[in-house]
Amino acid sequence: MATHEVTNQVPPLVDYDPADYPVVLEALHRTDAGHALDELHEVGRLAGSAQAQEWGDLAEAHPPVLKTHDRYGHRVDEVVYDPSYHQLMTKAISFGLHAVPWADDRPAPHLVRAAKMSVWAQVDAGHGCPMSMTYAVVPALRANPELAARYEPLLTSAVYDPELRVPTTKLGLTAGMSMTEKQGGSDVRANTTTAVSQPDGSYRITGHKWFTSAPMSDFFLVLAQAAGGLSCFFVPRVLPDGTRNPFRLQRLKDKLGNHSNASSEVEYDDTVGWLVGAEGRGVPTIVEMVNLTRLDCILGSAAGMRVGITNAAHHAAHRSAFGATLIDQPLMRNVLTDLAVEAEAATLAGLWLAELTDRAVAGDEHASTLRRISLAVTKYHVCKRGPIHAAEALECLGGNGYVEESRMPRLYREAPLMSVWEGSGNVAALDTLRAMAKQPETLGVFLDEVKSTAGSSAELDTAIARLEREFGDFETMQYRARRVVGQMAQVLQGSLLVRYGHPAVADGYLRTRLAGDRGDVFGTLPLGIDTAAILERSTPKLA
Repeated sequence: MATHEVTNQVPPLVDYDPADYPVVLEALHRTDAGHALDELHEVGRLAGSAQAQEWGDLAEAHPPVLKTHDRYGHRVDEVVYDPSYHQLMTKAISFGLHAVPWADDRPAPHLVRAAKMSVWAQVDAGHGCPMSMTYAVVPALRANPELAARYEPLLTSAVYDPELRVPTTKLGLTAGMSMTEKQGGSDVRANTTTAVSQPDGSYRITGHKWFTSAPMSDFFLVLAQAAGGLSCFFVPRVLPDGTRNPFRLQRLKDKLGNHSNASSEVEYDDTVGWLVGAEGRGVPTIVEMVNLTRLDCILGSAAGMRVGITNAAHHAAHRSAFGATLIDQPLMRNVLTDLAVEAEAATLAGLWLAELTDRAVAGDEHASTLRRISLAVTKYHVCKRGPIHAAEALECLGGNGYVEESRMPRLYREAPLMSVWEGSGNVAALDTLRAMAKQPETLGVFLDEVKSTAGSSAELDTAIARLEREFGDFETMQYRARRVVGQMAQVLQGSLLVRYGHPAVADGYLRTRLAGDRGDVFGTLPLGIDTAAILERSTPKLA
């Protein structure tokens, strides 16, 4: 005999299309990338399916396992992944979420890739790491034209081939980076790994790397000290003669989140590598790779925000309390609307940066300069906002959001990573100052961009004038870097919303983030915000 009947529980958010998110669709229409809409919805339909969500759950629940030796005692240094991880990788590469934009001659390939990446990211964050690194490695590898000619076609292949073999014998490749060390972290110039040149033109590399993610990738770009200074090297897992390159996996990191992705410590012991770029130019060679992975950090944080508000809005639309559905309760509408505004602003900024990437790659120097400073500014702010957003979205589900089955704890654990990866908050903020110091015109380019909306919004005009006053005292700028860079990011997002966003979202952002008409937590919006229009854009529509 049944002891109770289950009522007032929320239907699963499954078999819907997360690509039906207005900010993403509007960005593609605005930039002549409408040709990719069918592809985007193909990604979305699978991302919202029960099958893809199960792959993500399994990959998270069964983290990769380190296998240092085979049964006979031979060193193999391999990582074994759950089959679900390989399913995710297969689909992601078939969708072109890795290096495909570098071989795609259609309009706006980097924006299209960013849109698809942000939709697919909700399935599982971990396998996005090798996608991002494989995407970002291409411009750095071009510093050695011979290596680029040999391996770039395989990096842009839409085939996932996970076996460790000679790279040129494979159908497709993935790549990684191996930069940070125990003593330096983000200060890679403190690296002690050495590279000694050989008569045949190769180098022998010796040292210990503290964080190397996706260690089953086919090759890595590695920073090491050569005779001419810190340099960048191409290091394959398998050498051209078929032997394994010494690549000693010491352990896998036991991380807060990102469980499906293996992050390792690696010992290089007389490991063979080839120079990429000139000796002593390691950082300049790899800097564009860092810029592109920073773009993916922004997209990842924005995607996390969208997952958070989507789940919170879905829950609130189907859950009742005190005589009404949660989404119809005034205070919950305030919270959800505030979360939705933040997610839209972050998503718009990330996609705009992808648009700038398309222009910069095409040779637009103005776009390149604007992108340089805007990436650092946005990386700092959006990635800092991710964990706060995730915590509030989780709370919208109450106790249901605190249990693993809701996937919200996973979202919460994942949220800090984007702010740590590719330069923590301080590094990103200080990098903004470095950009202005090395290229003084950078600040002018940035201010001209946000001033392009002059007269459209009193709140934005006032915020820009307030921001400009911050640059009157450069002596204390490092101490104030977070404050100033945060203001730059909010002014940029406000400007983008005025130009390209929904009027209700722009109004909500300008009045609260720029004019300061809000409290110190989400859900403190003032009266007069068009909550209905904003929530309509963020509440998922089930078939």
